[in-house]
Amino acid sequence: MGLGDKIKNTGEKLTGKAKEGAGEATDDDGLKAEGKADQGKADLKQAGEHVKDAFK
Repeated sequence: MGLGDKIKNTGEKLTGKAKEGAGEATDDDGLKAEGKADQGKADLKQAGEHVKDAFK
């Protein structure tokens, strides 16, 4: 996995955590769900990068 991809995925995951936290603080279920979705996408991208690295 390239360093740029790793940084991007980590940033996306942190953004998702922040959205989820803001949603919990404001009792906004939509924002909480959006944050969890962002985290899930980042995790999937990171897993895909690990698979690609395994076949190198």
